[in-house]
Amino acid sequence: MCAMEINITDKDIQYAENILFGQTDVFDDERKKFIKNLDTIDLQAVPGSGKTTALLAKLLILEKYLPLENNRGILVISHTNAAVDEIKNRIGKYCPKLFGYPNFVGTIQSFVDTFLAIPYYVQKYNKKLYRIDDEIYREKSYFIYNSLNYSTRQYLYRKKGRNDSAFDFFVKIRIDNERNLLTEMNGSIFLKNTSSSNSYNDIIKKKEILLSDWGVLSYDDAYLLAGQYVRMYPQIKRLLQKRFKYVFVDEMQDMDKHQYDLLETLFYDNGNSLSIFQRIGDKNQAIFNKVKLEEIWKDRDTVLRLQGSHRLNPRIAPIVEKLALTPNKIVGLNKDVDIKPHIIVFDDNTITRVIPKFAEIIKNLQKDDKIPKNPKHKFMAIAWRKEHAENGKLGLSDYWKQYSIVEQKRRIDYKCLKDYLLFYDKEKKTLEAVRKSILNALLKIMRLENIVDEKGLNYTKRKLIKFLKENFPDKYNKFKLNIYQWSIEIIKGKIDDVFVSIKNYIPEFLQIFQKKYQTLMNLSILGT
Repeated sequence: MCAMEINITDKDIQYAENILFGQTDVFDDERKKFIKNLDTIDLQAVPGSGKTTALLAKLLILEKYLPLENNRGILVISHTNAAVDEIKNRIGKYCPKLFGYPNFVGTIQSFVDTFLAIPYYVQKYNKKLYRIDDEIYREKSYFIYNSLNYSTRQYLYRKKGRNDSAFDFFVKIRIDNERNLLTEMNGSIFLKNTSSSNSYNDIIKKKEILLSDWGVLSYDDAYLLAGQYVRMYPQIKRLLQKRFKYVFVDEMQDMDKHQYDLLETLFYDNGNSLSIFQRIGDKNQAIFNKVKLEEIWKDRDTVLRLQGSHRLNPRIAPIVEKLALTPNKIVGLNKDVDIKPHIIVFDDNTITRVIPKFAEIIKNLQKDDKIPKNPKHKFMAIAWRKEHAENGKLGLSDYWKQYSIVEQKRRIDYKCLKDYLLFYDKEKKTLEAVRKSILNALLKIMRLENIVDEKGLNYTKRKLIKFLKENFPDKYNKFKLNIYQWSIEIIKGKIDDVFVSIKNYIPEFLQIFQKKYQTLMNLSILGT
């Protein structure tokens, strides 16, 4: 395809509006200005500005020009899987090219894993990576920690934070580019690479065993490898820039320093990048960062702003803008709803009544037709933290005792057996999701007991089934029948019965590999 300059027109915007809203003339001038802009810029947007929707409009329009000249692509990065899913759900069926090669739409973690950490790991260690996962990293760290010298463990105990165990502190330790030991990712140095202490040598050796011998990385390790890859092979920057002509990072304010720095290195490249790099977000809505945002996000020379908020009405907007950390005028555009602010006063004895009171207010407003009754629109309670981690610092679980952090986010692995039985993907209409969750539980038990195959690698579901079928056919048949019966019983809601049955089966299961379950008892996976 010959080179083509893309000029987004009002007609293009009307096309996107029809898809997103079923009508035209929805976007105002400040949103149109952003949609038409294809230069390296920042977009600073106020709460409720519809910045992601404006980005979706731009992507819908760019889809019509794909593939780009020289088969270059578009990179879209957000912070969470939920945000990526929203993009796919809203425009996926209209953008088949955008969600295929050479384009990439995903989280910052999936981008780093796919293009940097995994390729570099394979090249550096000449083996496949087993898993990038914090929970499994913690599991494997348990064995590594116990192999540390006694003096090293005592040293870690003295260095740990007030709310950590020595083991917790060891798990958090990261290695920076100069091979110094940090208290955590982006944390302070507590042992320099010039140290000749036995503790330094012991810790760094054991940390490297996790990477090289066991093929287990924490999410932070992925960024460590990514940084090494770029420094060792700086041409990677040019290759990625040539692949991705346009780079859009949504919710930029949620990027941590190491994520921000990596994106800047790759796609801004001190102003020498071949990519158009647009960062989209709101400094005043930063949630995840542990350091001051102004120390991370430095504005571009050109900053576009979305100051109109569809979420706030003209009465609330002037109040909200004065609460911002970074000054930014907010114009309340929501003139259809004029609801006075409500302040709920509570104490320790009435804290569990806050959310029911909030729900009562919502219902009354709906009853008075001030809030529409639309089942597609959810009303949610949000909090700064999920759990009550420290004295004097409340979490969402203090307000709502039934709240389960585990349930809000389905995972592959959990800390205890019963969670595997409770939190499978209930949207699936077959036994597949339950079966996978049970198998994942058994795989975790095998990892905790350090059961590996003939190559020293952890078992996968497929490898486990094949091993049992080929080597222990009788035990395989019982294993298969158990999985089926447990799955049926879980669907019927008999969680406790299945929990007891699996616990009783585990010793028999481990005997196949000539193992006992002492480690499991120590780590409490069999607890409730």
